[in-house]
Amino acid sequence: MARGWESKSVEQQQEEATSDAGNKKARLTAEEIGAEKRRETLRLARRRVEQQLEVVTNARHREMLEAALRDLDGQIGRR
Repeated sequence: MARGWESKSVEQQQEEATSDAGNKKARLTAEEIGAEKRRETLRLARRRVEQQLEVVTNARHREMLEAALRDLDGQIGRR
């Protein structure tokens, strides 16, 4: 009998966690969601440029990547 009670408790906890996450997302406006997606895209792009900088050997390519990194930092800072 105790096992059944534990299972129901776990199910209830999972439902509550899912509904809490849904409520937080529902509170954001479409504009806020778009802004968050944009920030995440910028962070991912920055991470990719950093990875490329680690292995680049061509000086001109390095300059281009450094300029891109500065630009991404500027965009992230403005948001």
